[in-house]
Amino acid sequence: MGDMSLFWNLWIIVPTIGGLLACLWIMNWLTNTPAQPGEKVETMGHVWDENLEEYNNPLPRWWLNLFYITIFFAFGYLLLYPGLGGFGGLLGWSASGAWKQEMQAAETRYGPIFEKFLATPIETLAADEDARRAGERLYASYCATCHGSDARGVRGFPNLRDHDWLWGGEPAAIVKTIQEGRQGMMPAWSEILDEQQIADVVTHVLRISGADTDPVAAARGEAVYAQNCAACHGAEGKGMAALGAPNLTDEIWLYGGSSARITETIVKGRMGRMPAWGEFLGPAKVHVVSAYVWSLSNEAAAEGHAAAAVAPTSGLAAGGSDTH
Repeated sequence: MGDMSLFWNLWIIVPTIGGLLACLWIMNWLTNTPAQPGEKVETMGHVWDENLEEYNNPLPRWWLNLFYITIFFAFGYLLLYPGLGGFGGLLGWSASGAWKQEMQAAETRYGPIFEKFLATPIETLAADEDARRAGERLYASYCATCHGSDARGVRGFPNLRDHDWLWGGEPAAIVKTIQEGRQGMMPAWSEILDEQQIADVVTHVLRISGADTDPVAAARGEAVYAQNCAACHGAEGKGMAALGAPNLTDEIWLYGGSSARITETIVKGRMGRMPAWGEFLGPAKVHVVSAYVWSLSNEAAAEGHAAAAVAPTSGLAAGGSDTH
């Protein structure tokens, strides 16, 4: 009966078996024998247009037998496969068991290939066409939902094709991001800074990112920034990869770079989470998708390693992750 209580098992078993038995009884009860030659056929008692009546003829035998076959098939299925509460069926089949078998078969087939990829440095692997296709499939399966099918990101999810990295864009940093995940947090400042201070900080941030703003307000904002923001974003606003604090001096914005968006970020704060994929994908697949992600913003560097590339044997179709 598994982990289910007796009550819930009976809650499933009794209506299921009872329903099938009820179907058999109703079919037998409603089945009448065909009229013999010369015998008058009973009617259902319904009359239309003065003399049009509905005869009480039985279903054709072949049609009735199809109903019986369906019911007995259901009994056989419930005997062999799960369907009656905690009873797992005589065959012992389960969805999780079938999934594990498929995964084991895939690991047997593709595991050696990925292990060869794992032994290749990411810069070199990025130039390997087979590895790149495998990484692209992994990315499409696991990363595209957040970062987009073209890896250019959307608001709140980083673009993976530029050189602006929250946690570092070196191969080792990308591997760590995908394998362990990241948790970014921008605190809300609405209870610490007043409206004027927030407006001044926004003006300062826009100014250091290249916008033409009021220099007086920007100077006031610079003082507020130095006291409250520089610890994470740096004195010059160039960010800090160790904390995932973005560079504020460029024109690349994760949540939008308008005055209203920056104000919203400061007032409400931001919470960004990159899930960890290491346990799900394993080190070899993490390595492959990391090489693919690295190649998106380092195509020229990847091509430079092509001459020294170690080309593992191929033939893949797999699934992937994300970064930034």
